[in-house]
Amino acid sequence: MKRIMLTVAYDGTGYSGFQVQDNAPTIEGELNRCLGELLQEEIKVIGGSRTDAGVHALCNVAVFDTAARMPGAKISYALNQRLPENIRVRKSQEVASDFHPRHCESRKTYEYRILNAEFPIPTKRLYAYFTYVPLNADRMQEAAAYLVGEHDFKSFCSAGSQVESTIRTIYSAEVQRKDDEIIIRVTGNGFLYNMVRIIAGTLMEAGKGTWEPEYMMNILAAKDRSAAGPTAPACGLMLTRYLFL
Repeated sequence: MKRIMLTVAYDGTGYSGFQVQDNAPTIEGELNRCLGELLQEEIKVIGGSRTDAGVHALCNVAVFDTAARMPGAKISYALNQRLPENIRVRKSQEVASDFHPRHCESRKTYEYRILNAEFPIPTKRLYAYFTYVPLNADRMQEAAAYLVGEHDFKSFCSAGSQVESTIRTIYSAEVQRKDDEIIIRVTGNGFLYNMVRIIAGTLMEAGKGTWEPEYMMNILAAKDRSAAGPTAPACGLMLTRYLFL
């Protein structure tokens, strides 16, 4: 047996997230199905980031074990012939037999895109959240700066999520405006359920002027989901970088 790691890109529109679910299409489900057909054995991949329904990725990772003789580097070419067009394996490689993406130290970067204009643009509707309400990107950046460092992010975790600890480290949190688009870029050592989408929704409240940027400190200190802003829609979120240290 050998362990193979896949670097996977996908358009999450129409999928019920990464993780396998009963009676719903998922990224993991498609990978398992197509790998099983290709390698003629039952395959169950282990994903690095369990992205939510509608969330996109450029570089999520997944590992699986196989007895197939096909070289690891060649699997991506054969697998892409079977996968739907909205899922592509950008790289496949053999890794150590005990390698597990969720048990390794890593840094992930997510981007959340907001189309902030008078009217929506149809070609961006699947990859950016639209709002006509004016947003001040400078205020959003000022608020985002309070997230950098090690904090208890319980206020930025969906209620009901079961995790051992809600403490995470954010290495950078940036907000940039490019014409009518605002990009929120967050890099951390791990993220809680809906954490980036809640961060995005909270920063938009600062951008609207609902509260001052420094109020972010109060939200962190509250350790209460109701203290933060709304959960932003999934369409604007994309996993853009996944680095193992």
